[in-house]
Parts: sequence; C-alpha cells; structure tokens
Amino acid sequence: MAHRTSLLSIVLGLFLAYFMFPSVVDATALTYNIAANEKACFYILNNKPGSKVGFYYAVQQGGSFDIDFDVVGPNGESILSGQQEKQGDYVFTANQFGEYSFCFSNDISTFADKLVDFEISIENDPRPQFTKDANGKDQPETLTEMEESLLRISGSITNIARTQKYFRTRENRNFATVHSTYTRIFWFASLESLAIISMACLQVFVIKSFFSTKRGGV
Repeated sequence: MAHRTSLLSIVLGLFLAYFMFPSVVDATALTYNIAANEKACFYILNNKPGSKVGFYYAVQQGGSFDIDFDVVGPNGESILSGQQEKQGDYVFTANQFGEYSFCFSNDISTFADKLVDFEISIENDPRPQFTKDANGKDQPETLTEMEESLLRISGSITNIARTQKYFRTRENRNFATVHSTYTRIFWFASLESLAIISMACLQVFVIKSFFSTKRGGV
C-alpha cells in the first residue's frame, strides 16, 4: 500500500509539473543507416528565436563507430561540427528564425555502413514571472517547496534518460563487437577446416603415388 501511495505521489507530481511549467518541447528521435560515402541531412524548423535546441547522436554499429557531423543554421553558418566522432550530446541557443540542418557524413568509410541513433529536440522555456516590490522594481517570484521538488524531479528524469541512452549505446556496440568476432571466428575455423582436408587429400595422393608401380613389357 505504501508503494502504491508513493507511485501515485510521483505521478501526481509530474502531472502538476506539466501544468505548472508548461514548456513546449518538440523532439524527433530516429535511427538511420548511413551507407558508405553517403551524406544524410535532417531538418528542424525554429519559429521562435531564443529556443534551446538539443542534439544527441551515437553510432551504434559499423566500422570503428565513428561519423562526421555538421549542424548548420538558417544563414548557412556552421554551428557545430566534428570528424570521426563516436557520439555527442549538445545544447545550443537557436537565435535565428528558420530551418536548421543536422547532417551526417560517412565519407571516411569505403564499404562499412553506419547505424546512427540520434535525437533532435527544440524547447521553448517559459519566461520567469516577475512581481513588483515595495520600490516598484521587478523581482522574480520565488519558487515554493513543491515547485523546487518538481524541478529536481525533472532534472533527475533527464539524467536517467541520458544514462539510459549511454547504456543502450554501450550494449549495441558490445553486441556488434561480439557479432563481428563470432563471424571472424566462423570463417577462420571454416578456412582452417578446408586447409586440413586439403592437406589430408594431398598426403593420401602423395603416399599412394609411392606405392604405385608402372607395368611395362620385358
């Protein structure tokens, strides 16, 4: 009964947080397979300058788990970029109205595909509320104990989500490494077996040739 009461309290707190801090978040989470020598771009529209944009990506499979990326603003200037990166988690302020592009390039690979898991989110935080003090100056409203608790819960949930992404990436990479090792062992064992059979056949042929006699007339 106590466990159910605690769970209901958490759900009620998150419900209140949703209405007390009505920030608007648009997020897109995708998994895309980038072929060798391919460049793939994804776009998000910012209709409110000053919004916070979050960009997370991680190479799950393929090659050395690295990729090139470039984030370009509406004016064509590069905001973020990197070469041969395995994963990243960035937050920047979108000060311009328009379309932002997030591009991945697999030009560094000649034959290996890359499986990339990424998430693009744009958040419009609510502006803080102000009240007039005795001197007529604007002062930010102080948060109540409930509001502070909800903010701490929100931060904890964000950290949990980031930890889950990290462990998911580690799990996928370890699985890819195990699968690659298994494939190499299989083909090595097959070639070794083929070599042993070939050597056995060759030895039988050589030994048989020693005991064979040629028949000829006297």
